[in-house]
Order: sequence, then structure tokens, then C-alpha cells
Amino acid sequence: MIDARYALRASFRTFAAVGVFSFAINLLMLSVPLYTLNLFDRVLTSQSMETLSLLTVAVVAALCFLGILEILRSRIMVRISVWLDQLLGPILMRHGIQRTPLSHDPGHMESLRDLSTLRSFVSGNGAFQFFDAPWVPIYVLVIFLMHPLLGLLALVGASLLFGIALLNEAATRKPLVEAGKQSIEVQSGVERSARNAEAVEAMGMLQHVEARWSEGNARVLSLQTLASDRAGLLAGITKTLRLGIQVAVMGVGVYLAVHKQITPGVMIAASIMLGRALAPVEQMIGTWRGFVAARESYNRINSALSNPVGRRTATNLPEPLGYLAVGDATCVPPGAQVPSVYALNFDLKPGEALGVIGPSAAGKSSLARMMVGVWQPRSGHIRLDDADTYQWNRDDFGQYVGYLPQDVELFGGTVKENIARMAVDISDADVIAAAQKAGCHQLILKLPQGYDTEIGPGGVTLSAGQRQRIALARALYGNVRLLVLDEPNANLDDEGDRALMNALRRVREQGITTVIVSHRPSVLSTVDKLLLMRDGRMVAFGSRDEVLEGVRASNVTPLRRTAKQSRVKVS
Repeated sequence: MIDARYALRASFRTFAAVGVFSFAINLLMLSVPLYTLNLFDRVLTSQSMETLSLLTVAVVAALCFLGILEILRSRIMVRISVWLDQLLGPILMRHGIQRTPLSHDPGHMESLRDLSTLRSFVSGNGAFQFFDAPWVPIYVLVIFLMHPLLGLLALVGASLLFGIALLNEAATRKPLVEAGKQSIEVQSGVERSARNAEAVEAMGMLQHVEARWSEGNARVLSLQTLASDRAGLLAGITKTLRLGIQVAVMGVGVYLAVHKQITPGVMIAASIMLGRALAPVEQMIGTWRGFVAARESYNRINSALSNPVGRRTATNLPEPLGYLAVGDATCVPPGAQVPSVYALNFDLKPGEALGVIGPSAAGKSSLARMMVGVWQPRSGHIRLDDADTYQWNRDDFGQYVGYLPQDVELFGGTVKENIARMAVDISDADVIAAAQKAGCHQLILKLPQGYDTEIGPGGVTLSAGQRQRIALARALYGNVRLLVLDEPNANLDDEGDRALMNALRRVREQGITTVIVSHRPSVLSTVDKLLLMRDGRMVAFGSRDEVLEGVRASNVTPLRRTAKQSRVKVS
């Protein structure tokens, strides 16, 4: 399974190379204090310009090499972050889109933001502190070699700063993690409000929406403020402590120099090395908030990918003929406890058209979602040519299935791109054929740029009826063998309704198995069979005339009859 753990393990050799570079960089950092040491202890005493020139050339060469390694290390980390994004991005996007209809929660797409957070940390300066911190003992060891007392001071100072770093983790982790969760909830609420902006504005809901956002945002700010205050307090203590330790080293160094135990050059070099030794620890504390955010993003990515969608068939099956078999299919909507569809059983032969009717909340849309493999039956099965529609490879399955959901959504792009299902390689002939089949070719030609008209996210420049007709063309694009339409005429005018009827007749002539969910009786003239549902159960199933005759015999409309009155036995 590919997740963030796998990606980081796969990058181990690259991270090891960064570690080697960090080791070399930290060794080269010693060039400045060693240069200072030799200036004071050799050049000033000998007044040798040759020695000064040689030392200067050596330190400049070391610093140039150090700069090159810093650049290479930075570029490697940037490339790692890009590779992580390219590896995990498509997986997370696919996973989020597949998980969203299973929970009605678009928050699954937050994993892409988590990936951005992780990538930013890996490619930023914060990650370098974690590579530099393990080399602190090198500096402490060198200081010990200069004088044990100075080394002891450096060891105590480094230990205190590491202790504060651990304290910073304990003090800030809980509020930062909680703030991250609250922030995601608040942002999701804002996005939901934006999607319903028209209703919010029309019905004066903005004040209430704003109040809810303010309440949630206040909780986020409170938690972030608490964490920042604690981190600021510890950062202030850290800085004061670091400067105090450097002062102590300088003071002790002067004392030792006065007593001829060390030279002035050793004193200054030890102070410089101590500053370098403590810098990564201090900077780690300063960047801890980013580290916690990256760590939580890493955990959320792994958690998301550890719960894969239960369909992993990779084999591309042959083109189906259109046999649809529904056997004891029971559906429990994601997040619900009570089934919306109970043990449905029926079959459709290739080319047959089924109308699904019934009152609201009868389970019609749930059945449609199961047919196209969006939802998995809790029990039973739905098969297209003996293959489970939920387990079927989605990329392969999609070329044989057309689906028009009840809530029509179009993508940002052109009309042509939407009809072609956002494909990269688009056949103009296939797009026009689908539009003609759906009866919207003339409608599209009247748009400002015809098929190349940019419709914007959600088709904001189109009416609801236009969106529905273009979505029907999208459903008919390609080699469709199963067509499922959920309220295809909900937003259509008379012209659109006539175009839909003509399209359904053409689909029938082409032998495409069709399922139409509708409240309107106009589409019933195009179907062979009818399924009447109530409270998720099959009330009647059979030929259109038999079911309609049973409806007329009961002297009530299909939306009001009882199961006992409306049951039709079909041989």
C-alpha cells in the first residue's frame, strides 16, 4: 500500500544523502572558529602574512564548498517534496473523490491540503534543523577538547535546550492538534456556505452563517493563541538561556586564559562553536509549530489511505452487452443505520428500458447509485453481465456507463470538455454525436462560442435546464451500454422535455439498457418495464402496461397507494 510512510521509506537513500551533506556542512562550519583560533594564536603572535594568506584561502575555499553543499541540500529536499506530491497527490485525489460519495463529506479532499503542508515543511528551512541537530555532539566534543570545563558548560547548555524543546512539544501539541481539527471544520463550513451562496443571500442567512463561522474561528484562534503563548514563552527562555550560556563560556574562557590554561583564540573559538551548536536546537523550538502541523498532516494522510475504498479490481473486462441483474440488493446509505433499499430483485435484458417510480424517500436514487457502482450494497449484488458494478475497475467501467445524477454538477471548462467527461484527448466527432443524441446540439451552437464556451465551475453561466441537457449529452458520450438517469427532466422546459423523449427513443433503438428514475409520467411512454417503490421496497414490478393497469385498478396514484393494493404478480 502506498502512503506517506511508504513514500518516506522509498526516499530513505535520498534522505541519507541529505544527512551526509549535513554532516559535511557541519564539519565545514568548524572552519570559521578554527580560522579565528589560528588568527589569534598564530598570526597575531608571529605576524606572518603568509600564514594569514594561507589560512584565509583555506577558509574561503571551505566556505565556498559549504555554500555549494547548502544549495545542493536545499535542491534535494525540494525535489523530494515534489516527488512526494507527484506520488501521493493523484492517489489522495482519487481516494478523496471515491470516499466523498460514501460519506457525503467533501472533507476527504483535505488530504490534498495535508500533502501541501507536508511538502512545504520538507522543502522549507524547518526540516534542515532536524538534520543539523544530531551533529550538536560534534561541536560539544570539539569544545571538550579545547578545555573540559568549557565542554561541560556546552554540554549542560545543550541538554537544557533539548529539555526545553521536549517541554515545548508537550505544551503545544494538544492545542495545535485541536486547532488543526477545528480549522478544517471551520473551512469546510465556509465552503458549504459558498456552495449555497444564493440561498444564504436570498433568505438573509448571512448573519447566522457569519455567527457560526465567528464562533468556530474564535475557538481556533483561542487554541492557536494558547499554543503560541506557550511556544513564545519557551522561545524567550531558550534565547535568554542560550545567550547566558555563551556569556558563561566567554567569562570562564577569560578566567582560564588569564590563568594561562587556554589561549584567547581558544576562548573566542569556543564561543563561536557553542553558538553554532545551540542554534539548531533554538531554531527547532521556533519552527515547532510547522513541524507539528506537518506531523499531523502526515498522520492524517496515512489514516486516510489506510481505509481504502473496497474496490480494487484491475482487470479490464470485455464490453458488456447490457444484462442487468439486481439480486437481494439492500442499501444502507453512508452514515445511516436504516436501509433505504430492501432486498430488491429484478433483471433487465440488453436494450430494455425500466422506469422507477414512487414517492419521495422511496429509495429510487439509492438504487440508481448502486446500479452505477457509487454505493456498495450492504447485502446482495448488482451485476452488469455477471460482473459486480461496485467492484468493476472504475476507469474501465465508466466507458460503458452513462449516469445523470439528480443534482447536476458540471466542471470548470468548456462545453466540449464537459461532454467528453474532461478527457485529455477529445474527439470532436464523438462529442457532437453525443450532443446530437441528447438533442442539445442546436442549443450548444447558440452559446457564445458554441462547444468551446467556457461555462465556469458548476456551469454558472448556464440555466438549470441547459446544464441538465449538457449533462445528458455527457451521460451518452462514448460506448454506453447502461444508462441511468435520475430525474432527467426535473429542470426541463417543453422543448427540453421533447428533446429528452427523442433521446430516449434513440437510446432504445441502439439497444442500450436504460433505467429512468422520475416523478413525471411523460417519460413512462418510452420504457418497457416499471418498478414501483415505497419505503425502500419493491411494491410492483413488471411490464409498463401491467403495472399501470394495477395502478388504475387500485384507483389511486402510484405515489399514494399501499403496498398491499399495488402489488402486481408478474409471470
